Amino acid sequence: MKKSKMKKVAIIGGGIVGATAAYLLSKESKYAVTLYDSGEYQATKAAAGIISPWLSKRRNRQWYALAKDGAAYISELAEETQMEPDTYLKSGTIVTRKQPADVDELEQLALKRRESAPEMGEIKRVNAENIRHLLPLVTADLEDIFISGGARIDGDRFVSHLLKLGEKHGLKVINNQVKLVNEQTVLMDEKEKTFDYIFVCAGSGINELLDSLNYEVLVHPQKGQLIELAVPKYPTDISAPVLMPEGEKDFMPLGHGKLIIGATHENNPENKTDFTEAALHELLTSAMRIDNNLKEKDLVGTRVGMRAFTDDFAPFFGWLANSQHILVASGLGSSGLTTGPLIAKLMVSLLESPHLFSNYEKEISNYVHEKG
Repeated sequence: MKKSKMKKVAIIGGGIVGATAAYLLSKESKYAVTLYDSGEYQATKAAAGIISPWLSKRRNRQWYALAKDGAAYISELAEETQMEPDTYLKSGTIVTRKQPADVDELEQLALKRRESAPEMGEIKRVNAENIRHLLPLVTADLEDIFISGGARIDGDRFVSHLLKLGEKHGLKVINNQVKLVNEQTVLMDEKEKTFDYIFVCAGSGINELLDSLNYEVLVHPQKGQLIELAVPKYPTDISAPVLMPEGEKDFMPLGHGKLIIGATHENNPENKTDFTEAALHELLTSAMRIDNNLKEKDLVGTRVGMRAFTDDFAPFFGWLANSQHILVASGLGSSGLTTGPLIAKLMVSLLESPHLFSNYEKEISNYVHEKG
């Protein structure tokens, strides 16, 4: 019996979507996968985030469905690939509200949403004393909801973990910039290579890549900056929950005396690469309202990344219009760590059979147009 020829797949962009897609495809013997990543402004490598979408104020039902199912899928992926706690950990999340009535409302929302999202786990109200027991760094008096199923994730570690597993299955990772010549051809260092399928998962860089194919993409860059602070260690710091305080930046203990604060949301920034004094002031001031022991001298690191967002702040993914060879994804915004892996899984499924994902997204034509 004649052996079927392997399909060649290129993935452009090694962030959360591209890395997950590369891992999933590399497990299938029918695909030969090459991932290209320039590393330029990549949001995922700079990101440390919280996986806890269930109490979001966003009213977009499609986004919520994607984020809810995305949170469940990340947990499955972490277990399947045996991720270390420094990469992904169900630490629990604490979500705060300033007014008692708002905490009541939040608790009711949590209980309602757990009916369709059992992975939320335990839900309980916690007062300032309870919080300080779970998270001794907190000095502010807060009243909150604790969700045991919430998690923290390190984007860079997550991506590196999946790519290493992919390489064991034959994945080729090339750290270089590429261009699209046509819908099946990639150009790198003046050399062309042809593929059966191309995944374009390059964040806000999707504009430049698809411009050569005469497409306009309605995505915009958003700069995210974070800071890392050195804090006193305590017995449970490795498993401490993350804090999502109303009106403040996320407060994320990583264990080992490390604390991440962030991130900023700076739309269409002129300065894409440099960490700024304005961001330091914004992040540190917010952090000090939660832990008044923090000082600028505690700063040990900064991170800068570029997200992509759409006008309606919703992601899009799927086949490029009028193409049987190019799949695209972008516009994930600040929830990319939650939605990205599931988006990758859904994109990979399109290689096997057609699907409509109207429960998760609007039509791609809302975001990508052929010029002229």
